[in-house]
Amino acid sequence: MSNPVSPLPNETVTMETRPDRSVYNREHAIIALIGAALMYGVLMYVGNPFPWTGIVGSFIAIFIRWIYVASEAMDNVWILTEKRLYGPSERSIPLGDIAQARSLFSATQIITDDGEKYMIKYLADPKGVAEQILATRNGVFA
Repeated sequence: MSNPVSPLPNETVTMETRPDRSVYNREHAIIALIGAALMYGVLMYVGNPFPWTGIVGSFIAIFIRWIYVASEAMDNVWILTEKRLYGPSERSIPLGDIAQARSLFSATQIITDDGEKYMIKYLADPKGVAEQILATRNGVFA
């Protein structure tokens, strides 16, 4: 399980972010469709007499990924306090070290002053999460 480190007793939790299962499912459906189209096109291009196998293979591969990654992806919790952003695998990012937070598809990307990058994935409102992180960093608690 990849739960975040618990905030320190003198910190106030301002936001807790969890992945959205419907966003996770939608992203995998889109990936499966794109992969199927690409594999069909590649197999047609190289002259394979059975390009439909690319569609089948793509859907099977993405389906296996969807099942295999789901439990880990849905356990990733991020906690924002007035001092730090806590994430999976014992991540603890001081808010003063966060240079940028921006939405990227269904994720929020965190970039630190040192250039380290973190992704908070499968969010229903990635832009709102980025705005909340930046507002908290700037001392505006919502």
